[in-house]
Amino acid sequence: MTDQPQPAAHDGAPGPAPRAPRRGLDRTGPFALGDKVQLADAKNRLHTITLKPGGEFHSHRGVLRHDQLIGAEDGVVVENSHGIVYQALRPLYADYMLAMPRGAAIIYPKDAAQILMWGDIFPGARVLEAGVGSGGLTTALLRAVGPEGSVHSIERREDFADVARENVETFFGDEHPAWELSVGDFQDLAPTLSPEEPAVDRVVLDMLAPWECVDAAAEVLVSGGVFLAYVATVTQLSRTAEALRAHGEFTEPFAWESFVRPWHLEGLAVRPEHRMNAHTGFLLTARRTAHGTQALRRTTRPAPGSRLEEELSHPDNEGFGGSEGEWSAPDVGERGVAPRKLKRALRDIRQGRDR
Repeated sequence: MTDQPQPAAHDGAPGPAPRAPRRGLDRTGPFALGDKVQLADAKNRLHTITLKPGGEFHSHRGVLRHDQLIGAEDGVVVENSHGIVYQALRPLYADYMLAMPRGAAIIYPKDAAQILMWGDIFPGARVLEAGVGSGGLTTALLRAVGPEGSVHSIERREDFADVARENVETFFGDEHPAWELSVGDFQDLAPTLSPEEPAVDRVVLDMLAPWECVDAAAEVLVSGGVFLAYVATVTQLSRTAEALRAHGEFTEPFAWESFVRPWHLEGLAVRPEHRMNAHTGFLLTARRTAHGTQALRRTTRPAPGSRLEEELSHPDNEGFGGSEGEWSAPDVGERGVAPRKLKRALRDIRQGRDR
């Protein structure tokens, strides 16, 4: 079959709209082509668009041309064809984290903020992260370590890794030079990072069974480094704490949870909002002692029966006190993620770059 010549385009026929350059959200200044812009109307209904040459934002209440925003200052108020006004702002990181297409559940901004503080993530830090999920926490870690630091993320599921990679690249506009993403088990990959000496300053775990990773984390952490785990349930929290104590070279674990209660502010009507961000997960931290040095044990008064062997081994207490049983995701209420949800997340990320 021979190739047929293609008909010439008619003069003046509109061609495909040029594609906007990919620009990261991690910037300030006037709006430019490729920027994401968050439009808020008078009722604070939000719409996020990506600025394109000749682009338009359509709603049932009129049309807003992208050209009205290109070159305008961040925070400008614009009016569409029907007189509807919008406040235009570049999305903040917290906005992006909550709205990003996802496969796995995300770590909420309130927890990500505390991880950065209590994990002591500093500019130039070498961070090893496991359980990358949808990439929300990874983005926060990369912003905190800066160009001089590094974040190595380990994810067991390749489909989760694909979603995380797309989300991180969307936020920064391209691959981040300080980020490396590996697919595999933490226990297998972490020791390969430091064949001769400890390779990381901080270890951050968001996974089903972080207690299984304590030995590998201890191997790669520098003396004085921080171990931090994010877990959803009390049994995960207890088992991880006991694993750290059993290892012997971590300081006494410290654990907490946080609640954020927003307030309604309108004239004299100043009161708590009816809804709040309550329990999302527990955070647990411990410090690595000098290698080969046993941690100083804190003197405590344990509750009666809390350390009795017959109580620890009782079936009703499975999961507490460092038990040895194997756990699966349903044991802690973790739901599986359907493959179609991950495909939809990838599609939404890629389409969102040009919307």
